[in-house]
Amino acid sequence: MSNVFLNGVWLPIEKATVSVLDRGFIFGDGVYEVIPVYHRRPYRMKPHLLRLQHSLNGIRIKNPYSDNEWVDLINKLISLQNFDDQSIYFQITRGVAPRAHNFPKDEVSPTVFMMSSPLKRSTKQQVEQGIRVVSAQDERWLHCNYKTISLLGNILASQYACDNDAMEVVQFRNGFLTEASSSNVIIVQNGELVIPQKNHLILHGITMEVITEIAQQEGIAVRYEDIPESAVRKADEILITSSTKEVLAATMLDDQPVGQGVPGPVFKRLYTALQKDIFPANE
Repeated sequence: MSNVFLNGVWLPIEKATVSVLDRGFIFGDGVYEVIPVYHRRPYRMKPHLLRLQHSLNGIRIKNPYSDNEWVDLINKLISLQNFDDQSIYFQITRGVAPRAHNFPKDEVSPTVFMMSSPLKRSTKQQVEQGIRVVSAQDERWLHCNYKTISLLGNILASQYACDNDAMEVVQFRNGFLTEASSSNVIIVQNGELVIPQKNHLILHGITMEVITEIAQQEGIAVRYEDIPESAVRKADEILITSSTKEVLAATMLDDQPVGQGVPGPVFKRLYTALQKDIFPANE
C-alpha cells in the first residue's frame, strides 16, 4: 500500500478520505503541483514551489506551509516509497464548508493532500521517432496560468487526443498558439526557439523554463511572441514539454509531417542537454 499525506497525517492511500463537502470535491476549488523525482532526488523543486505560491495567490488560498516545510514533507514522502523515480502530486483545496459559491464566511482550514506514483518516462520509441499530435480550439477558462484542479477543459482535450490516436492536443485561441492539454508547446523556426508570450492563457511550465535556459547555454536563440496557427503548421520542429514528458518532438500534426517528419536537430541537442541536467555526471 502506498503511503500518502492528508491534513498532517501519514496513512495508506486506501484509508485516505475527505468530506463530500470539501470545496475541491464540490467545486474543484483548489490548486496542485507535480514534481518529478529521479533517483529519489526532486528535480527543480524551488520553481515548483514558487509556482504553487503563484497559484494559491491567484485563487486566494493561504499557503499552509513554508517552503522549508514543503521540502521536508516532500522528502519524507519520497522516502516512504519503494521506488526511486517518482511523480510527486500535491494539492491544496479551500477546505470543508457548507456548499455556497462564494468563499466561506467563517475561516476554514485548507485540505492538503500529497501522494507519490512511479514516474512513467517517455519511451525510447517516443524519443527517437517523435509523437503524433492533433489540433483543437482552446476552450478552457482564462486563467490557465494558475495550476488549478478544475481541469475539465484539459480532460476533454486530452480525451480528444486519445480519440484521434494522438498523444497530445496543440491548442489555439483566436488563431494563436496557447499550449497542449497537459504540456507546453514550443516551435522551432530557422534554428531558433519561438515560445508563446507568458500570459494568463498558458501555464508557465517549469520544464519549458529549463529548456529555454538550456537553449541559451547551447547558443540557441530564444524569443517570446504571439505565434499564429499558420506558423505552427509551417514550423521546422514542434517541441512538447512537461515535468513528466520532459521534452518530446511532435513529428505529426493532424496527420501532416512536421518538418521532415522525424525529430529534428534542435530537439536532439536539447534532449541530450536536458538528460545531462537531470542526471549530472557526478551522480
